[in-house]
Amino acid sequence: MFIDQVKLKVTAGNGGNGAVAFRREKYIANGGPAGGDGGNGGSVVFVADEGLSTLLDLRYNRVLQAKNGENGMAKSCHGKNSDDLVVKVPVGTIVYDNSTNLIIADLTENGQRAIIAKGGRGGRGNIHFATPRNTAPELAENGELGQKREVRVELKVLADVGLVGFPSVGKSTLISVVSACKPKIAAYHFTTLVPNLGVVGVPDGRSFVMADLPGLIEGAASGAGLGHQFLRHIERTRVILHVIDMSGMEGRDPYEDYVTINNELAQYRYKLLERPQIVVANKMDIGDAEENLKAFKEKVGDDVTIVEISAATRQGIDQLLYKTADLLEKTPQFPLYDEDEVEQSVTYKFKPEEAKFHISRGDDGVYVVTGAHVEKIFHQTDFNREASVMRFARQLRQIGVDQALRDLGVEDGDLVRILNFEFEFKD
Repeated sequence: MFIDQVKLKVTAGNGGNGAVAFRREKYIANGGPAGGDGGNGGSVVFVADEGLSTLLDLRYNRVLQAKNGENGMAKSCHGKNSDDLVVKVPVGTIVYDNSTNLIIADLTENGQRAIIAKGGRGGRGNIHFATPRNTAPELAENGELGQKREVRVELKVLADVGLVGFPSVGKSTLISVVSACKPKIAAYHFTTLVPNLGVVGVPDGRSFVMADLPGLIEGAASGAGLGHQFLRHIERTRVILHVIDMSGMEGRDPYEDYVTINNELAQYRYKLLERPQIVVANKMDIGDAEENLKAFKEKVGDDVTIVEISAATRQGIDQLLYKTADLLEKTPQFPLYDEDEVEQSVTYKFKPEEAKFHISRGDDGVYVVTGAHVEKIFHQTDFNREASVMRFARQLRQIGVDQALRDLGVEDGDLVRILNFEFEFKD
């Protein structure tokens, strides 16, 4: 089964909690803090594997979760870091963040790796909080939460040349003649249901990869037929071979076929008509093909490159391969997306510093404090230990939460909520 689009939930592992422990050994008095750090949580990593050709494995495993890091231990022992969850995907896979629609990774080379969800850092043990004024701290950090995100994974086949055209114009026959690919060939429309790839050898020793795509019809760019589902596979190609049934045996006019398919390519994203195109006049051994070709040339003019072939009898095949290989040599790769469509892990542009917190009033009258920074220190606090709670209160005061609440008119005894934690405000 060919699967080229899957939606997944990915969750990286949480960092392990730091430990509160003290050195207790015979003949060693006042040993001091000895709580180790927690281990880092595992990340979810995608790796491109040229041995795969479909996203079928992900279709039946739509929740990917890495393991958490191990908690810190006594005697300053560091918790074990969790192994990354490595997921193999086909070469040509693009991963999108489902909420922002930005590209997280574009895996185009065998062995290429991308971190899709990053594991949380382990919390620090109490050995890190010892000071001259507090030589025996009962304070440690919880580990950071691992990243959670919903992603859309798309496979766009890696091919140099794409075959496009109406159903039953001879695309599958052509790729079966010029390569070792053996697609299903039959005398009915939409015989090809999935893209077929074949390595084509040119008689002079050159080679390229050709993709036979399911037939397009009018409205394909809007979802009609199979076109919308598989038009994405043309995006990586550098040259388009537009196969036309010049015999007219299906009762359609070759020129109208040509215009209709090009209109669909123009309406699809990524400017597919900017790619160089060769018109492959197929079935030249049948009936009125010569007469139809003459009328076709008069309508399209001299600017369109046309190669006459008969895939069934192999007439004109070598000429087509030479022209295609020559065109590939001078055609660069076309960008699939703009820079603003890619998720930036590092940016050098100036951006105003975002507020560390935001305060609103809930429907129940409770003051609600939100913000990534506040929520991060909340998750790293062990509320079972008084020292950790006091540190959390100091951190809120340092970033200005206390003063902001006063400015909003909060009074002693009013409830303040952070995530699922509520406390009374006391000045």
